[in-house]
Amino acid sequence: MASAIVLGATGIIGRELVRELSAHPSQWKSIHALSRSKTEDFGSPSVQQHHIDLLNSAQDMAKDLSAIRDLDAVEHVFFCAWLQKSTEKENADVNGAMLQNFLDALELTGAVSKLKRIVLVTGCKQYGVHLGQAKNPMLESDPWLRDESKWPPNFYYRQQDILRAFCGDEPGSKHPEISWTVTYPNDVIGFASGNFMNLASDIGIYAAVNKELGRDLEFPGSETFYTKFDTFTSSKLHAQFCVWAVQEPKTANQGFNVMNGDVQSWQDLWPRVAQRFGMKVKADQFASPGPKDLANLVQLTEKAPQPVTLLAKECGLEGAKSLPPSQLEQRISLVKWAKTEEVKQAWNRLAEREGLQKDALEKATWAFTDFILGRNYDVVASMSKAREAGWTGYMDTWKSLSDTFGELEAARIIPKTH
Repeated sequence: MASAIVLGATGIIGRELVRELSAHPSQWKSIHALSRSKTEDFGSPSVQQHHIDLLNSAQDMAKDLSAIRDLDAVEHVFFCAWLQKSTEKENADVNGAMLQNFLDALELTGAVSKLKRIVLVTGCKQYGVHLGQAKNPMLESDPWLRDESKWPPNFYYRQQDILRAFCGDEPGSKHPEISWTVTYPNDVIGFASGNFMNLASDIGIYAAVNKELGRDLEFPGSETFYTKFDTFTSSKLHAQFCVWAVQEPKTANQGFNVMNGDVQSWQDLWPRVAQRFGMKVKADQFASPGPKDLANLVQLTEKAPQPVTLLAKECGLEGAKSLPPSQLEQRISLVKWAKTEEVKQAWNRLAEREGLQKDALEKATWAFTDFILGRNYDVVASMSKAREAGWTGYMDTWKSLSDTFGELEAARIIPKTH
């Protein structure tokens, strides 16, 4: 039986990974769930929780790791931790240092002796989706946006460079006997206690407040994106992929898109959200502009060229009118909406009456959801590479979103509707 370390074990991705590993006690002897502060009842004797601060030095992390009783028996590491900073350069510096120092700590403790595979969780920032339109569908073989005279630093690139220098089959790797796998999920749907960087919780709170105010459910994002396409990742399905991939030889030293397997759009999902909350979509929601004081428009191409331009010549898209400037079109900016007195009062009434977490409105990451819903371009990632490697997992996106609403209801973050 194998042992594993999970970094970022209480986040949306890490939490489900710990749960998936612990669901197979015949395969996984011990799972070491590492995080900086929070603890969670994983309900399994095979899960041992440990403190680690990834902002510390390698020497300090080595001391934390030394508390793991069977550290020298750990064969697999899942690195799911990251820290959001105010600039992309800071993201690259801090998140790169976190991974590098942790890998150094593994060496200092001698824990590398039994290691077989390291899984690094990243995302579709790999393709520059945070900067504008990428080439669709996004393929793992697509070129990286390395030219920093055009695009800002990408911390996923730095992390992957660090990982490849540490292990894998490339020349100069320090530990060629250890392999790696990188995952690229997108618009993750899942739940973690106390973690409000969560698309489902934001949408649920938005719907609940509008229902409390007696309003129909109006889509707050881009009219353009409402009928465009997106690919989502269930945190549960991602966990299943990681557990499969870490033991699959074909996934060694490779990066993989990890999507649910369907392609969705909000023209299909939004009416389902409304129905689940006992509401209906505002029929003429796009017939007139949203409230002027709540609207917001951000031109992404003012900061950097659209990522698709890197392949425009090769794809025959130079000067194409089908590639309008990428922008965020927030008909109702949720950042602004959540600060209005009307919304705050409605939430306070709702939270008091239903016994909800009163700070959920304040803690929600509205800027994150503004971005997800405000894009004016498709975000479609191919699953062909994973399929060819033997992965057959699938999750219906609406089911994953609806199930997460159920978890949020149970945690008293949103009111029960079922």
